[in-house]
Amino acid sequence: MQKGLQIGSWMLVLLVVLGACAQDQSDQPTLETAGLALEVASGAFEHKGDIPASYTCDGEDRSPPLSWSEPPQDTRSFALICDDPDAPAGTWDHWVLYNIPAAARSLPEGVLPGATVDGVGTYGTNSWRNLGYGGPCPPPGSEHRYYFKLYALDTILALDVGADKQDVEQAMEGHILAQGQLMGRYAR
Repeated sequence: MQKGLQIGSWMLVLLVVLGACAQDQSDQPTLETAGLALEVASGAFEHKGDIPASYTCDGEDRSPPLSWSEPPQDTRSFALICDDPDAPAGTWDHWVLYNIPAAARSLPEGVLPGATVDGVGTYGTNSWRNLGYGGPCPPPGSEHRYYFKLYALDTILALDVGADKQDVEQAMEGHILAQGQLMGRYAR
């Protein structure tokens, strides 16, 4: 009888853990990997918090400051993708930045667009077909979620300036050592 209770208790614990994992899947990075987790943060807003208007098309449309935890030792570069999965026409890419130096642990506020910025990385093309950051600019109505996804890579990506998100994701496959994300919300 006692053995049956022990098995039943373990099954209950397993079901609770699986339920908690399934509940949190919407906050997971989009690329599958067995890598470690990076903690990504901003001094401008908290995870799942409201993005201030100054970082949107309703304000100065400047990129928010970002910082992250220590990556694995073999990290050679980082890639950053910010996108909005709630856009009416499908996921909208707001920022694509890659070959961020391995020594970097943050990006300052208001990184200016350019092909390659020393200490910052190489710009990809966002959904507006521009280089650099394009802040949240949803249509009036419901709140949108904006995911700032950071990847620690074991390589420097052999991509030209202006690669789009799909090019970057394809080039990263098999090279992700760790990843993390920060999600902010914005509505107009």
